[in-house]
Amino acid sequence: MASLAAPGHFSPTEDAEALQKACKGWGTNEKLIIKVLGHRNAAQRKQIRQAYEQLYEEDLVKRLESELSGDFEKAVYRWILDPVDRDAVLANVALKKSNPDFPVIIEISCVHSPDELLEVRKAYKLRYKRSLEEDVAAHTTGDIRKLLVGLVSAYRFEGEEINARLANSEADVLHNAIKDKAFNHDEVIRILTTRSKAQLRATFNRYRDDQGTSITKNILVEHPDDFSVALRTTIRCFNDQQKYFEKVLRNAIKRAGTDEDDITRVIVTRAEKDLKEIKEGYYKRNSASLDQAVAKDTSGDYKAFLLALLGKEE
Repeated sequence: MASLAAPGHFSPTEDAEALQKACKGWGTNEKLIIKVLGHRNAAQRKQIRQAYEQLYEEDLVKRLESELSGDFEKAVYRWILDPVDRDAVLANVALKKSNPDFPVIIEISCVHSPDELLEVRKAYKLRYKRSLEEDVAAHTTGDIRKLLVGLVSAYRFEGEEINARLANSEADVLHNAIKDKAFNHDEVIRILTTRSKAQLRATFNRYRDDQGTSITKNILVEHPDDFSVALRTTIRCFNDQQKYFEKVLRNAIKRAGTDEDDITRVIVTRAEKDLKEIKEGYYKRNSASLDQAVAKDTSGDYKAFLLALLGKEE
């Protein structure tokens, strides 16, 4: 369930006027921006952007970019975009880093439905005049390229039907590859990049039942390389995405020096999806609320905005 608290009825025109007022003159009224945008869902934000452009002949996204700064600007910018456009931006930013941020590409590929992923790919092509697959291939090499290009290119079957015999046989394929430390085996990549999510979960469950431990634990190695990390991330995203996102947040908060990029990405992308369940998982795992942890590790307008998306006001 979503953590975002958005009103059932609102006026896009009044919100656009409030945002223009917040950006007008000397100094920006960040609290007013949070009050409006921190409580509007994707459809409502789109209407606000359209109303703003009609009223002021100006792009609201660009105006906010020019008025805000730092982590607060980054969070607001990602929030105000259409979700598929946001994911296109997140993917591009991840790929352009000196060390590409593979988990972001994996999240986008594995968490979305086939149709959602297709829309992200269309948005990416529209924005950057290149395909997502093309850019993933350009910024990767070897086995990790095979895995990531396969993941972003996939259009999986979406139903819940599973083939138990297939799950048994492919659990054996995975076991043999892992036993031989052949994580990059073509069959491993084929299974992960073609099977439906339901079929993959059935295979992972069969593996756990046969081997007495989870597949991700058996992929743990003393000195992990990019590929083994990407493989574990892929499996965890497919197996239990809420548990995966809880761990991303936990690591981002516990790290020496908070990882604001990871915190922003998870809260902004999951606030309208399943952030409530992620918060519950965080509390069970850490005996502390995610709201408290975020409030402790962030500050100022950035903190206030994240707390609004978490459904918790300061």
